[in-house]
Amino acid sequence: MINQFSRRRMLKRTGQAILLSTLAVPACVAERRSPRVGQPGAIIGEPTGAEVGARVLAEGGNAVDAAVAAALMSCVATPARCGVGGYGGHMTIALASGKKIASIDFNTTAPAAAREDMFPLHDNGEVKGSVNVFGWLAAGVPGTLAGLQLALDLYGTRPFRELVQPAIEIAKNGFVVNGPFAAAVHGARPRFRNDPGSARLYLHNGEPRKVGEQLPNPELAELLSTLARRNSVESFYRGDIALRIAEAFEKNGGLVTTRDLEAYEAMEVEPLQFKWEKFDIFTGPLTAGGITVLQAFSILKALSWASLPVPAATHAQLEALRLAWKDRLELLGDPRKVKVPVERLLSSNYARKLASEIERAVKEKRPVPIEVPKHHDEGTNNISCVDQHGNMAAITLTQGGSFGAQVTIDGLGLTLGHGMSRFDPHPGHPNAPGPGKRPLHNMCPSVVLRSGKPVLAIGGAGGMKIPNALFDTLREYLIRNKSIEQAVRSARLHSTGTLEVSIEAAWPQMEADYLKELGFKLKTAESTARISAVSFNPRSGECQASMR
Repeated sequence: MINQFSRRRMLKRTGQAILLSTLAVPACVAERRSPRVGQPGAIIGEPTGAEVGARVLAEGGNAVDAAVAAALMSCVATPARCGVGGYGGHMTIALASGKKIASIDFNTTAPAAAREDMFPLHDNGEVKGSVNVFGWLAAGVPGTLAGLQLALDLYGTRPFRELVQPAIEIAKNGFVVNGPFAAAVHGARPRFRNDPGSARLYLHNGEPRKVGEQLPNPELAELLSTLARRNSVESFYRGDIALRIAEAFEKNGGLVTTRDLEAYEAMEVEPLQFKWEKFDIFTGPLTAGGITVLQAFSILKALSWASLPVPAATHAQLEALRLAWKDRLELLGDPRKVKVPVERLLSSNYARKLASEIERAVKEKRPVPIEVPKHHDEGTNNISCVDQHGNMAAITLTQGGSFGAQVTIDGLGLTLGHGMSRFDPHPGHPNAPGPGKRPLHNMCPSVVLRSGKPVLAIGGAGGMKIPNALFDTLREYLIRNKSIEQAVRSARLHSTGTLEVSIEAAWPQMEADYLKELGFKLKTAESTARISAVSFNPRSGECQASMR
């Protein structure tokens, strides 16, 4: 079933809006700290947003209310990673009964003028001028606000006008520039200087603002205040704000029009599901990235992986990821526009076929012989949340890479995400651009049920590293019966199908040496994706929050 957000009005609610920044913050916001029974749930992820979400929980809001408030705050406080003009994301929700699990798809859509061959290529296959990554052609329709509105409409208890107030305040007053943000602005400075909206917002006399300075965004504050007065994001897509957005695209050579904005829909979609003994994993369907995680688990199941000895088990799990990534990069796209063999990829017969290839490779002590091109990207924020009743939500949202397209709509303070960069620029590929298509992305917010009850909400931030980091964490939690805190702390590896493999320093040296002997090119990585997760005990009501 698909529910779509178009001209739906928010349910009328009574009562005075509260300013969430004045409320008490429960201890579970901090990394790896666990509140006791009786505290109002847990939320973790991007710290500024999670703090606001914790206040919503403390005031009696549910998990969706808290996640939406946290996401809105993150959009203003971390504009390099996500934003109101960011290209979008996914959200997965589990009601406490376990009888309703839903995903909200608010991925960007390509404008109607998009074509398979819209990005000219060099002979080596790279896009000329990186126009799919930077600039106005790199931006599709921003989906974030529509997704947050739909989540509230369907599963929230608080109005948009209330939950957006902390974001408005920080947009008005500014956030304190820290070292990582200053470095991100410095990296984007050459493009910001050539974009009037970005230059005015992020630079001072052509230079990045210094660490410790305040960075307000009064234009964005006014935009959000307008939406708050209207208690709806409707006019962002169909109304006066939409007209201003479309005019900016036309003025700067972009493709998004008022018709593209009007046609945009955030959708409630049926999540993908995979069963592992007493656990059920639910994750967003295509165009989200969770199918790769589930496919890797299906291969482990066919391998009877838990019974394999070390280091064969390490080799086998790496090959499961490599084969899942090969299929991901070759076969996946928007299932509404192209035929994608989702059922076959998750079938037990296909898992058994791939498991046989892995078993031969493990026995012969060699990598599975596949060829996969190298890919790179990073970014995003994730918020995972559980309320005192056991309702759970995980939401991942993004600009794409740092500051996305690195252009800002002057007068609105909207820095645009580069969703078009998530398409494959080669005509004929299932994930090639096309009118109204949604690009494949790596976000995979998920929930886990044990014996039919929600016990875990989890997601990650870090581009292409998200699926593997989520897989590694869930593997430790589901198969090795570790607590969520232990699972999040466990060492991870990363591969997108090539022989190049990144491992964390804590990975056992004996296993790393074995993979090198097999022909893999290992390097030690400082970090993989940042995983944030909350767990819930349905019997005691105790919750835990962990992030790394």
